[in-house]
Amino acid sequence: MSDAFTVLWTHDTCRALRAAGREGERPPVTFSGVHSSLPAWSGARPDDAVYALHVNRGDVLLVSRMRVVDRERRDCCGTTPATWRDPGFPGHHDWAALGAGGCGAEAVHVDATPVRFDLPVPGDLLGRLTWRNRRGQTRGLKYVVDGRLQRAVSLQGFYRLTPESADDLAEVLGSAAL
Repeated sequence: MSDAFTVLWTHDTCRALRAAGREGERPPVTFSGVHSSLPAWSGARPDDAVYALHVNRGDVLLVSRMRVVDRERRDCCGTTPATWRDPGFPGHHDWAALGAGGCGAEAVHVDATPVRFDLPVPGDLLGRLTWRNRRGQTRGLKYVVDGRLQRAVSLQGFYRLTPESADDLAEVLGSAAL
């Protein structure tokens, strides 16, 4: 059985994607890292879904759903860097904004929906979203006031959704025209 996760894409990430003209395109890859500046996708396995979220002025936007294909370095990634000055993934330069230059970055190949910045998660759903840790404990979002997220801190990172919340986000995505 596959799992579902969320990952928060920051303002810098989303700004870089817009500037590069990536809106409407499907990312073939994203990146996992060992430093807190780049979330570690350590729990993700092939066929797991990852919902990329972005917070803009209190609205939580569903930017893309990515199905994990693999976490291997392939020929498409380009040559492995010989020195620290060399780009880590020259074959994925177009999607470098997703963390190619992060500390200890590893490629995560994905099958994704197009990147978009116009799909808000309904405010009533924000209060119901839940995540579970490896011990089975669940938690919800903090700082939701009147259907708006006041602080994004509880979304920062890479977190496993409960099956019900994964279904809710899939429904939000399914109800929007792709």
